[in-house]
Amino acid sequence: MYLGLDLGTSELKALLLADDHRIVGVARASLTVERPQPLWSEQAPQQWWQALEEVMRALGKSHPEELAAVRAIGLSGQMHGATLIDEAGEVLRPAILWNDGRSGAQCEALARAVPRLGEIAGNLAMPGFTAPKLLWVREHEPEVFGRVARVLLPKDWLRFMLSGEAVSEMSDAAGTLWLDVGARDWSDELLAATGLTRAHMPRLVEGSEVSAQLKPELAARWGLRDGVKIAGGAGDNAASAVGMGLVEPGQGFVSLGTSGVVFVSTDRFLPNPAQAMHAFCHALPKRWHQMSVMLSAASAVSWAAKTFRFADEAALLEAAASVPPAQRERCPLFLPYLSGERSPHNNPNAQGVLFGLTHAHGPAEIAYAVVEGVSFGLRDGFDTLRLPEDMPMREMALVGGGARSVWWGQLLADIFGVTLTLYAGSETGGALGAARLAWLADGGSVAEVCTLPPVKQQLVPSIESADVRRTRHARFQSLYKSLRDQFQ
Repeated sequence: MYLGLDLGTSELKALLLADDHRIVGVARASLTVERPQPLWSEQAPQQWWQALEEVMRALGKSHPEELAAVRAIGLSGQMHGATLIDEAGEVLRPAILWNDGRSGAQCEALARAVPRLGEIAGNLAMPGFTAPKLLWVREHEPEVFGRVARVLLPKDWLRFMLSGEAVSEMSDAAGTLWLDVGARDWSDELLAATGLTRAHMPRLVEGSEVSAQLKPELAARWGLRDGVKIAGGAGDNAASAVGMGLVEPGQGFVSLGTSGVVFVSTDRFLPNPAQAMHAFCHALPKRWHQMSVMLSAASAVSWAAKTFRFADEAALLEAAASVPPAQRERCPLFLPYLSGERSPHNNPNAQGVLFGLTHAHGPAEIAYAVVEGVSFGLRDGFDTLRLPEDMPMREMALVGGGARSVWWGQLLADIFGVTLTLYAGSETGGALGAARLAWLADGGSVAEVCTLPPVKQQLVPSIESADVRRTRHARFQSLYKSLRDQFQ
């Protein structure tokens, strides 16, 4: 039996996986985000630990025998968060999260200080990444910065609490802007640019390797055996790919979560920082991945459902689907940049826009515009991916909460012009990937562990109305360019 722990932004999920691929049990605990100032997004790490205690108690009640059979634990988590601890291991301030936008000026300073940043780190300096956050702390909270002994990513802080060991792994570390992503090692040059050294960093392992062991006192408290291994684990998207079995070159997915992600596995480091594409290490040795990220995907739909008084997101999607294809070309256009944007714009100041409203437009047309705008934003990210001729795209899965709407999935397939596959169990995401990484760390083989789930449905792009979609996408892109200088 293997335990996967996935530390998200809105919940912590625990999943028990048997070695015949059965998901035996799942437990969840909710998390909240604090936004004390505009652009800020923080969480208290103690909340993560309380959530972990909650899910372990729940599993102990519902599946005590299975929990006692756990041989290894895997960790997955939200990327980029800056968790700062002192020499005694105490947390110095709330963790600054991936969707925090306060460090725009520090990104510019870091890019000036290290002209080779994109070449080394595979990514542009963006406020979401960890390194600019530390520059912000150094400038605005110098007393805190002076006491920093170690910087840990969110899931790695959980590992520290579980084992007493400060360890990270390649996929999550690649999201800090301190890793030489091609070499899979910390970069002294990038660390120095933020006033840090290797001494501030955790030790590095591969995601499928053993990183530490669970503390005996915690094993006793939760009903686990002694000597439980803790795998390196992965950042949330790499973990999701492992959970879906998408680890071979050319395999990828589109994720409709709070943020929107287009992800494809590669067998080499292929950066494209000029278009804000991310090039990260994968969770398995000698593998990397490309990824585009838009900051408001399903969250834009949630915002619109609340703002325009739909009962819920499903009601908004139903209204959007009711707009006949022949009438869609007359719908408004929606720029989905409610939290700024990463790929392809790298613009923390970008804003949402609903453009072209008339008396003829009602809730259904606005709903369609919002879903289409998110889909266009994802297509722009998809277009930043760069695969060489000897590494063709083999398949794209559709995952995340938004994937529950087959209508939206079909719209995405039409806009991308690519067949999207719905697999069984795609909603388990990073927790399943974390459990699989635990299995690998316990001696499982990639071929045995990283299997593809059963196919539920394939969404084949339609050529009907393709000209209308291309025209509206071109107008969508032109609208952003026209308004870019107005976003301040």
